[in-house]
Amino acid sequence: METSRATVVDLLGVLAYGELIGFERLAEDAHLAPTIPDKAALAALAADEFAHYRLLAARLDELGVAPETAMEPFTVAIDAFHVATAPSDWLEGLVKAYVGDGLANDFYREIAEYVDESTRSLVQQVVADNGHAQFVVDRVRLAIEEQPAVAGRLALWARRIVGEALAQAHRVAGSRPGLTALLAASGDDSLALIGRLFTRLTEAHARRMATLGMSA
Repeated sequence: METSRATVVDLLGVLAYGELIGFERLAEDAHLAPTIPDKAALAALAADEFAHYRLLAARLDELGVAPETAMEPFTVAIDAFHVATAPSDWLEGLVKAYVGDGLANDFYREIAEYVDESTRSLVQQVVADNGHAQFVVDRVRLAIEEQPAVAGRLALWARRIVGEALAQAHRVAGSRPGLTALLAASGDDSLALIGRLFTRLTEAHARRMATLGMSA
């Protein structure tokens, strides 16, 4: 299937801005970390986000599109998500990074199945698990073991993250329909395809929550 250049630019643009702001937010959240090793681990997460941003920006430059131009349509939705989900403590920041990024990455990985091979390869590289997820899982599970009551609070927080992420996705889809049109262009029944997509996203989220030691 041939993907329109505008749709590819939109996909790279939304990913690039997400990675750029993700870097900024994680770097800010590092001050909440209780130990120096924890600060360093969160800084490593932030560094990965910025490295991904640079890859995406370089590809946009290759396409002859200024990265800031490609990112601009998505700033309002992504900024609103981060304002609405600013963590109040270290554990909330970890859960946000794990649950929020996980859901977004699952979605973009699914969308990438319908673009050209070169773009798909780049998206898969950007959303791949870089190994830092286990750090988050270990810290959150340890906190729950030490204080079981914290699990309920973090589970509610995770549900809020997911709700805000889905609201953001709807805002993006409404303003840039070319992204969701990729699903319809696949040739399958679009409603059924979207239904299966959200089933897979929900199942993946439930598995992540179970890995953290919480219910979805």
